[in-house]
Amino acid sequence: MIQVSTPSRICLFGEHQDYLGLEVIASAINLRFSTKAEKRSDSLLRIRIRDKSICELGAKNTDNKYEEYVIDLSKELVYESKRDYFKSIVNVLRKAGFTIPGADVTMDSEIPIGKGMCSSTTMVLVLTATLAALSDQPERAKDAKEMALLAWKAEVEEFNEPGGMMDHYASALGGLVHLDFSDGTAKPTPLDLKLDGVFILFDSLQDKDTIKVLGDSKYPTLEAIKELNPYGITSIRDFYNDPSLEKYVDTLDAFHQQKVRANINNYRIQREALSLIQSGRMTDEKMGELLNLHQANLRDGLQISTPTIDKILSVALENGAYGGKFNGSGGGGCLYCYAPANKADQIVAAANALGYPAMVLTMDKGLTVCD
Repeated sequence: MIQVSTPSRICLFGEHQDYLGLEVIASAINLRFSTKAEKRSDSLLRIRIRDKSICELGAKNTDNKYEEYVIDLSKELVYESKRDYFKSIVNVLRKAGFTIPGADVTMDSEIPIGKGMCSSTTMVLVLTATLAALSDQPERAKDAKEMALLAWKAEVEEFNEPGGMMDHYASALGGLVHLDFSDGTAKPTPLDLKLDGVFILFDSLQDKDTIKVLGDSKYPTLEAIKELNPYGITSIRDFYNDPSLEKYVDTLDAFHQQKVRANINNYRIQREALSLIQSGRMTDEKMGELLNLHQANLRDGLQISTPTIDKILSVALENGAYGGKFNGSGGGGCLYCYAPANKADQIVAAANALGYPAMVLTMDKGLTVCD
């Protein structure tokens, strides 16, 4: 029997920028996806996964509700749906040189589903590492960077979808990390942040269409950058390195101007936050201020917040939070605030009074594999 688990994450700065080849700052948190697995003597992969109806923050699988899937590994695995992840995981592992045996796998999760908390990514990552650990090369399962890359391939590349790599690496590596995607790969740098405040997570109870939101945010920005190529502009990063280039944004139509300017501002916020963290000059108040600025760009520039998210954030701020933003792709799902520790109970109670689940978060370790 082996046991594998991996954490969810919050994105502090750089939301919607990983797929633009930019940078993010993210933290693993104490909500985890876990597996228990053992080999079988035949070629069947039997998977029991917590029922997707148990999807809200804090929901427990008290009735042991599972969905069950069976894959015959002796047959060619052909995708039957756009996100046939169980099969794509096996196919990607095989391409990477793994021999996957039959197995019984039980999967449980504390992570809200469809709420911007990377439930899909953590599911793909934990199963990727689980099957690798059961394979003929089990030592590779403990290579967090390799597992993150293989999970990204299984979730995104195999289906030609628009998602970036932030979730995969933030979960696999754990802790607080800066991720640079400038050359198409992930370059992680661990960060040390010692502040007195706490992060509080809220569930807006709104479902979201992650792929649509990602596409609506990613493709207009890429279209705009391509249109600006004649001016020597190939990345949002160029505007940070040479602010005088921003005048060329005026040549775009209003819709594309709005998307580009929001991404320019968010990149500047991320760079300021990174500098403050690395120099030890980040304060509680500044953290809240930068989170609020980031949220404003996501709400007004990329237009991917919701009135419910805005209402919950307002209540958190009214009850003493320093600042906050939605988490993940937006359009619904979860959000968080950063607040004084002595205000946490008050903020959680205020959200609960409105009918929204909330919990105080702690930073967590990354992917773990135990024999």
